Amino acid sequence: MFVPQTLLTRSISIVIPAYNEESRLPETLRRIETYISSAQWDHHEIIVVDDGSRDGTVSVAEAFASQDLHVRVLKNPGNRGKGYSVRHGMLEARYEWCLFTDADLSTPIEELEKLWAAIIRETAQVAIGSRALDRSLVGVHQSAFREASGRLFNAVMRFTIGLPISDTQCGFKLFRRDVAREAFKRQTLERWGFDVEVLFIASRLGNRIAEVAVRWDNAEGSKLSIWSGATAFWELAKVRMNSIRGLYR
Repeated sequence: MFVPQTLLTRSISIVIPAYNEESRLPETLRRIETYISSAQWDHHEIIVVDDGSRDGTVSVAEAFASQDLHVRVLKNPGNRGKGYSVRHGMLEARYEWCLFTDADLSTPIEELEKLWAAIIRETAQVAIGSRALDRSLVGVHQSAFREASGRLFNAVMRFTIGLPISDTQCGFKLFRRDVAREAFKRQTLERWGFDVEVLFIASRLGNRIAEVAVRWDNAEGSKLSIWSGATAFWELAKVRMNSIRGLYR
């Protein structure tokens, strides 16, 4: 049934994949709650998904959850990767819109309003943050090598699978819940290539994806290694082959 975009329910599940985020997580949770309390969202929940952390991430998250009924903590069966963590959280989400965001809040949570505005304006089912559309919004840059690698990855991605998106890797994406369920249950990649795969699936299922320029600041302590970044290139080929084999239908 068609629902006018202006009548959409503002209820949201915010998924935070977390691996060894003991030091950053408390401030991240406080910032999100402060934003939500003033942003006129009707209902919300925050889902922290622990990916087999070796520090006190679970203890910190559970302590916060004991004081805030909006916070839930999920645990992966060991260290499975960011893609697995995001899928775990998105498939457990309860509310009508599902955002996943990095634990370091490289994109400030307040930028969610830009994604929501794009959902309304473009009648979209998915809205994603982008660093590539307006690089003046990037306050703290990655190293020159990382930024060049990102541009190369996007070029290879467009050539390999033809997804017309300028930045698939910004960790700030909003999905309508039914779209999230259909896309993430088809996801096969568990680590760094999952963003491309999920967006490709959502697009193939006929959903409109709005790409939105957002503020972004590189945070120290990235879990992405050079080897992981190289692996992401290989995973583009996997997405292409999965599509040819019909795994996303």
